[in-house]
Amino acid sequence: MPETAQTVEVSPLTHLRAGQGHPLVLVHGYLGGSAMWRQQLAALSADFDVIAPELPGYGGSHSALADASIDGYARQVLGLLDDIGVRQFHLLGHSMGGMIAQQITTMEPERVTRLICYGTGPQGVLPDRFETIDQSRTRLTTEGVAPTARRIAATWFARGEAAAEFADCAALGEHVSTASALAGLTAMENWDGRAALAGMTQPTLIVWGDKDRSYGWQQPEALWKGIPGSNLAVMPGYGHNAHLENPELFNSIIRHFLTDDPQDPETNADIITHNQNPDP
Repeated sequence: MPETAQTVEVSPLTHLRAGQGHPLVLVHGYLGGSAMWRQQLAALSADFDVIAPELPGYGGSHSALADASIDGYARQVLGLLDDIGVRQFHLLGHSMGGMIAQQITTMEPERVTRLICYGTGPQGVLPDRFETIDQSRTRLTTEGVAPTARRIAATWFARGEAAAEFADCAALGEHVSTASALAGLTAMENWDGRAALAGMTQPTLIVWGDKDRSYGWQQPEALWKGIPGSNLAVMPGYGHNAHLENPELFNSIIRHFLTDDPQDPETNADIITHNQNPDP
């Protein structure tokens, strides 16, 4: 039985941590929180030392100052890992957290052993999102955080507000301050990671739900084609929060990639589409 995840405070960020083995860092996305990873902590802690940071301005890190840049978020996550003595780690980032994961990999590539970019892309302006960043900013300032969090959280699931995990996700976003919510939008809008993709040499997996309304196909496709030798796993019928809609499938994909040889198409044929163009 995996140990229960414990919330640990390391100034200025808190994090959830469970398990033992090679560290696996999970970075949540915009208006999210480390609690969104509880099913992954429970399932993957048997094989890995799973660490889920709470980004500044979110959850237990609510009082931490949110840096309005992806680079700033990346530095804060790296600072937390330095504080708890984690040097090398597998890295999984979701949504805005996927942008942060790409930035961490660019900044300190020797620390990232394997990279998983989930429900994310290299363009912070989110060209295929259900609404533009500027529209979200306007509605956030006029309608407030709580209604905005509920409205956005509904888009993360194929079943919308009827999804089992909708209420919990909406509640996480409702407790984010207006300043932190605006900082996240600005951070994404001003970031572009496309130029760095070709230099990423870590074994990399791209995971995407084909009903994702935040990141249309061109975003994961750009990662898949831009990162040499990367692999792609598509979860059919699931949305932006596919890891909550079907955690068993998601966890199986992640464990498979982290424990098998990601460069061998024979061992990955069952759940992962191997990149046939390793040098795009």
